Amino acid sequence: MEILRPGDAEAFLGLAGPLLERDEARNQLPLGIAGTLTTHPDAYEVVHFWVVRDAGEPIAAAVRTEPFNLVLGDPSSEAALDRLLEAVLADDPGVPGIVGNVPFVDRAADRLARASGRTPERILSEGVYGLTAVRDVARAPGRARAATAEDRVQIVTWVRAFATEAIPDPDEAFQRMERNLDTRFGGEGGGFWLWEDRGEAVSLSGFSGPTPTGIRIGPVYTPPEHRRHGYATTLVADLSAWLLEQGHRACFLYTDLANPTSNRIYVEIGYERVCDAMEFSFRTA
Repeated sequence: MEILRPGDAEAFLGLAGPLLERDEARNQLPLGIAGTLTTHPDAYEVVHFWVVRDAGEPIAAAVRTEPFNLVLGDPSSEAALDRLLEAVLADDPGVPGIVGNVPFVDRAADRLARASGRTPERILSEGVYGLTAVRDVARAPGRARAATAEDRVQIVTWVRAFATEAIPDPDEAFQRMERNLDTRFGGEGGGFWLWEDRGEAVSLSGFSGPTPTGIRIGPVYTPPEHRRHGYATTLVADLSAWLLEQGHRACFLYTDLANPTSNRIYVEIGYERVCDAMEFSFRTA
């Protein structure tokens, strides 16, 4: 087995693509991060890529955009995962955490954390979903529209509220989302839509992280005073349909498994759960 450390996202996709593209839904996060970096190479100041290859074929891959957690692609075997983790520990022993799919992420989190005397703490359990066709849903009053730079203040406020409500480490999550906010206004591979009712914005959905044939939805947020009207359901359905019309074969998203309402809504729209994922932070004992 050999370890490769691609210097940029395009090289990473060239090397790891044959492995990760076997299941784009499961590997939407590493593929999407690399996809964003191909069009916005300055989206993150420091990026690490790792690919393990055996007999010329990729068998494990991961990416980390500092200061955020390691993102693990599905490896082809436990031996491939072990070799990948050796490389991560050699290059980046202070990695703060990891996100990846079950069943691989538990073992990876335990090894990475304990190698530096820390303890892996699961902070989020997520459902990984994919959609290739949108079902008919009950229509909420109002209409969807693409957000513009003039909506930035509103979007920043709602993104912060989403992070505070839905994510265990909201400051880090908000920092990650805010960092790439401006690339979504009129840029390639990402954007925001708003749902308006009687001229007032009442719900938000973003999209980013293009994969070879798909794209990821998120964040999705409706302020508490505007909930239970079906705004988010209709907005995500319309946005998903539009993205498919633009030529994407599939739309992907992550859900918090502790939120049964959002999981139910996405299934109603046509999203199918393909696997579970978990995020771990590494804590000093």
